Amino acid sequence: MNKRTLISSVLVCLMLTGAAADVAAAQRARRPPPKKGTVCGDPTLPCKTDNVMFEPYNLPFRIPARAVIWESESFYAVILQSVRAAEDDCEKFVPEDVRQAAQTLFPHNKVFTDRACGEPGQTYYTGTQPGARFMAVYGGRTRAEANALLARVKATGKFAGANLRRMSIAFNGT
Repeated sequence: MNKRTLISSVLVCLMLTGAAADVAAAQRARRPPPKKGTVCGDPTLPCKTDNVMFEPYNLPFRIPARAVIWESESFYAVILQSVRAAEDDCEKFVPEDVRQAAQTLFPHNKVFTDRACGEPGQTYYTGTQPGARFMAVYGGRTRAEANALLARVKATGKFAGANLRRMSIAFNGT
């Protein structure tokens, strides 16, 4: 093989490699971001969550069958009560009987509590204060829905300091 043929072969290989890399990059760029899980905010309606068994105090959301770590779509919640707790204090949270009593006031909006302690298989909430556990009621996807629920919460006179929070729920199944 002479020098000219060798140089031509090398140039062709480099062009093919560059073209293949461009095609792969274009395919990655076209891939849509992962879809987020749909929140099941009404406890009176069924929620198909095949592979995850949510605790009664959790806000359930749909998670794909092979998901390991997954996040829900964003939603609004009305924070009803919160308690201070160190991140490693897994024993401090709003008690279940308090959550159940609040649930009777809002039968079509899930009342949920945060008990996340960073362990695999637990749910956790984004958009919340570190060092606090809370009880909240699902307010909806829009601010208008959440404001309407906040007015209903305040009308009960039972939750001084109730406020809105935009958040999501996530699952760590590792």
